[in-house]
Amino acid sequence: MTQTVYILERLAAVIHQLVRADAAGHGLLPVHMQVLSFLAQANRYSDLPIAVADYLRITRGTVSQTLSLLERKGLISKKADPRHGKRIHLTLTADGAEVLAAGWAYRLDQALLASGSDAQAFADDLRSVLGTLQGLNDHQAFGQCRQCAHFLSGDAGHRCGLTGEALATEQTIKICREWAREKPGTASGAT
Repeated sequence: MTQTVYILERLAAVIHQLVRADAAGHGLLPVHMQVLSFLAQANRYSDLPIAVADYLRITRGTVSQTLSLLERKGLISKKADPRHGKRIHLTLTADGAEVLAAGWAYRLDQALLASGSDAQAFADDLRSVLGTLQGLNDHQAFGQCRQCAHFLSGDAGHRCGLTGEALATEQTIKICREWAREKPGTASGAT
């Protein structure tokens, strides 16, 4: 095991411990925190129960139970899609966002800032490793909308080349389950 692999393994263990502690502090399980974190990042194509299952690689039954509990606790809300009958969109409530506000991700961001390293270069390196591992293990990649091969931007605004729909600027910085790797020579945004 190289030193880098060892450090990544230890970092993963520390992050796992932070997630568990955050969850316990709110009477939740780690999977509940993971769902809240995902929904905080998900765009309108990804704020769906099936996308939660795909992203976290958990069963639909676990997702259903998790979403029911989070809704009962007032941390998420469900809203029917007016254009797609049975499709349900999930959003964080103000209480759900508050649970995440000073959580593990915030603390990790602060540690990265304090390290003084080039955050963008580090993110690019990690994104490359992540994309390679996802490809080797045939995992669906989620990525930032504006870094997707389907993303179109022009004078008329932003559009999804896959669906043809207009995209609000705030949606373009969220992650999407329909994400596709950009053409060679451009940065990728897999998560």
